[in-house]
Amino acid sequence: MKEYKTVSQIAGPLVFVERVSGVSYGEIVEVLLESGEKKKGQVLDVSKERAVVQVFGGTEGISTASSVRFLGETLRIGLSSNMLGRVFNGLGEPRDGGPKIVPEEKVEITGLPINPYSRESPNEFIQTGISTIDCMNTLVRGQKLPLFSGAGLPHNQLAVQIARQAKVRRSGERFAVVFAAVGITHEEASFFMRDFEKTGALENAVLFLNLADDPSVERLITPRLALTTAEYLAYSQDMHVLVIITDMTNYCEALREISSARQEVPGRRGYPGYMYTDLSTIYERAGRVKGSKGSVTQIPILTMPGDDKTHPIPDLTGYITEGQIMLSRDLHRKNIYPPVDVLPSLSRLMNSGIGKGKTREDHKGVADQLYASYANGRDLRALSAVVGEEALTEVDRKYLRFADEFERRFVNQGPYEDRDIETTLSLAWDLLSMLPEEELKRVKKEYMAKYMRGGKK
Repeated sequence: MKEYKTVSQIAGPLVFVERVSGVSYGEIVEVLLESGEKKKGQVLDVSKERAVVQVFGGTEGISTASSVRFLGETLRIGLSSNMLGRVFNGLGEPRDGGPKIVPEEKVEITGLPINPYSRESPNEFIQTGISTIDCMNTLVRGQKLPLFSGAGLPHNQLAVQIARQAKVRRSGERFAVVFAAVGITHEEASFFMRDFEKTGALENAVLFLNLADDPSVERLITPRLALTTAEYLAYSQDMHVLVIITDMTNYCEALREISSARQEVPGRRGYPGYMYTDLSTIYERAGRVKGSKGSVTQIPILTMPGDDKTHPIPDLTGYITEGQIMLSRDLHRKNIYPPVDVLPSLSRLMNSGIGKGKTREDHKGVADQLYASYANGRDLRALSAVVGEEALTEVDRKYLRFADEFERRFVNQGPYEDRDIETTLSLAWDLLSMLPEEELKRVKKEYMAKYMRGGKK
């Protein structure tokens, strides 16, 4: 333990300490104020004889007369299976009025990267109960599948619905949800806690809530606390863990704010040049490990500034993750929930997690046929707006009606409606029966006879 009284500058959440030696990146720090109050922080940067410390809880009351004590250890979280059913703040302290956790072990929150050789290929279906995800953009155990939203869209409602309904279909498998909310309002925090408690989903969940009025440096810690907890439940307790992080845009804004306070050279739109690397240290903690029963699956949620998918945050996220689920403002205006636009959405690992023995033998063909038919119907909707519906052929008008019914019956479902994959596929076949048989080129005739209501006439 080393103590210094050489604070030279305080800038936002950062404290600059001069003439230090033997200090490590990520080391935990205790700042002693003149009033006797103690604040914790973490070493963010070390260069020559200067250390930059980010303070948790804000820098109010800290002056150049304050002393800084370097504790010689990194930030750790105490972990226990008793964390299930509990709500914590962004620093891992109990927020639900319950007792502090008695840890079974203490682990660094930075985590260890999974050796690529030890990674198991994700190939098991996770059922979310949401048709547009389960059928068209299937989530696979060990995958990282982000949800791209926009301001004002119901991504929070969708997040808690996924957290409430998600399950692995094999009996006897233990499943848990770790939910991390980053930079949310008090109203959103109340909504999350109320919904989890009311539906009983909290029993198999761990919640970390970082509020908008909490210091921005805490936003960089909350996702890592959640992922460290998920890794413990997955690899020590043999559970399948789904991690939902909302909102990664708030995380990146905090990253930009601290980078600016450090006077670093900005990259695209003012975000630091290392944002890609930083995001990968979060997203790449999803996966399955050979020889381990447990797994960590991630659904990070982000709101695209200005609904711009080329913005650095969704752009870099898309490079690291395995697909994306896109929410549509147009569908939201039609009062369709969840407003998932299946055309730009994609799950790159979908084919590994579907088919006979996993979902159903007809899944792939049905998903392809729905996609193609809906895309055709959307194109014809744009054309009919120009030339009029009367100028279209009878088949074209059937595609138009199919697109409308697809949105109304397949995409649209209640926030508490939990559809299993069989119900979703039956609904898909029901919709496909609206089209002539010769148009159904992506489904096998044997499946058509077996699953289409009464067979195709």
